Amino acid sequence: MIEEHFTALHGALDRTRTAVPTIKVWGAHLATVLADGGRLLACGNGGSAAEAQHLTGELVGKFLSDRQPLSAIALHADTSAGTAIVNDYGEHEFYARQVRAHGRSGDVLVALSTSGRSQNVVAAAKVAHELGMVTWALTGPAPNPLTALCDDAIAVEAGSVATVQEVHLAVVHALCTRIDESLGARA
Repeated sequence: MIEEHFTALHGALDRTRTAVPTIKVWGAHLATVLADGGRLLACGNGGSAAEAQHLTGELVGKFLSDRQPLSAIALHADTSAGTAIVNDYGEHEFYARQVRAHGRSGDVLVALSTSGRSQNVVAAAKVAHELGMVTWALTGPAPNPLTALCDDAIAVEAGSVATVQEVHLAVVHALCTRIDESLGARA
């Protein structure tokens, strides 16, 4: 089983190499947005929430080298707001209401969903569009509702959720690399 998992991961990473130009464009764009005072919002459920928080943590902290902290918010991390929203408005509003609160035109939403069908993540992307935000999806195999809705997407072709999440982490690190490179070029 372990060998099969590593073989599947290798194949999925190899197929995702076609996303390198997309990652470069996303990173350069996000570096500009963040350097100009905009913010990144990120959301997902379960392991995808962990990936969203990993992304925002790398940006608020540091990735390759020391730099100014960047405005990046993992929407699941505010448990008080989240539980109040679910209690008062329902689980489908968990992220959408937070996007309404924190998102501004020109900001970026990164929406992670291994299935691309998570209702609360799809709802967040819809609200982000209404606000004039840029929306990017990291999902499993396409087509799915999230890739169809977002401005751009990287859909990982893999047979297991674990493999999709592992490739998403590689994409997150590649994106952070590009952001840091772009910010360094601006300095």
